[in-house]
Amino acid sequence: MGAQAGAGPGRAGPPSGGGDFEIRVRGRVGAAFTSAFGELTVRLRPAETVLYGAGLDQAALYGILDRIQALGLELLEIRRLPGGAGAGERTTRAEGP
Repeated sequence: MGAQAGAGPGRAGPPSGGGDFEIRVRGRVGAAFTSAFGELTVRLRPAETVLYGAGLDQAALYGILDRIQALGLELLEIRRLPGGAGAGERTTRAEGP
């Protein structure tokens, strides 16, 4: 009949091992907020905070997005990074004053 819904060989999505992601939220979050994202690398920019996650699967990504919403942060962008261009580390590090 029609095309199958769900997973298939042509369906795009994160590989089974996960992917590297960059998530941007508006404003500079404080230490209390960065501790909520302990599995991510956190970089503070002048007008935003950038979260980097390496090897995130779909469930982990949805969990991070739920935390962003629960904390009342404004999500600006989420981007899948190509290949191994992610943060490459899972420590939290804040840059800037």
